[in-house]
Amino acid sequence: MEVYCYNVGMGNWIQDRRKIAGLSQSDVAQSLGISRPTYMKLEKGIHKPTSEQKALLSRIFGMSHDAVEDISAEQEYLASDRVEIRNIPKENEQKFQEILLYILGKVGSRPNIGQTALYKLLYFIDFDYYEKFEEQLIGATYIKNTYGPTPVSFAKIVKKMEEQGRIVEVKSKYFGLDQTKYIAAKEADVSGLSGAELKHIDDELERLAHLSASQLSALSHIDTPWKVAKDREVLDYEYVFYRPEETSVREYEPL
Repeated sequence: MEVYCYNVGMGNWIQDRRKIAGLSQSDVAQSLGISRPTYMKLEKGIHKPTSEQKALLSRIFGMSHDAVEDISAEQEYLASDRVEIRNIPKENEQKFQEILLYILGKVGSRPNIGQTALYKLLYFIDFDYYEKFEEQLIGATYIKNTYGPTPVSFAKIVKKMEEQGRIVEVKSKYFGLDQTKYIAAKEADVSGLSGAELKHIDDELERLAHLSASQLSALSHIDTPWKVAKDREVLDYEYVFYRPEETSVREYEPL
């Protein structure tokens, strides 16, 4: 899925003027009569301001309406060749393999970490990273299943890793239920991961890996990307910016 910025320059200009005026995103959103998430799209340049919004912005920032229109026209001209700001999901299979192996090396031996728990850990690692940094980590494609998000290419990648002797599949029982576990047979090659990426993964495992598969599924079920999707539909990364407090991991400006 490609997400294009309609006008990065205009969005940056709105953000700069808001900060100069000492206003929060919520202050300006309320003055415009729109929600904060919708206003954030103006600052990101995903949406362009309407004529009515430009008129209100001129009052909010203490400028003439003509000045705002001139700035908007100039920035629209500069952005006429649409700048791509995000391109997701574009799965990085090598990262998928190494991150999966890294997770297994860290927590795979725990009795609660079976296939279902791994699905949810990968989901939160991917989507939380995107919310924090607006960049993809693995960029895997996840679909909405009954028990939560499922990475579409998991089975294919696991099979390849088994053939390479990197992981071993084990059938076991957990609280009397059948469980599929994976054991790391080799160490992950983390040379392709940045320090920030590794810290993010470690933080996620510290926060989530003690939870059972049922608890992880329940947490994913209140997350906006899963809630808004239809059954078997691909989960949209963009909805991380509309998360409830229970799942949001980004520090946003105070309301």
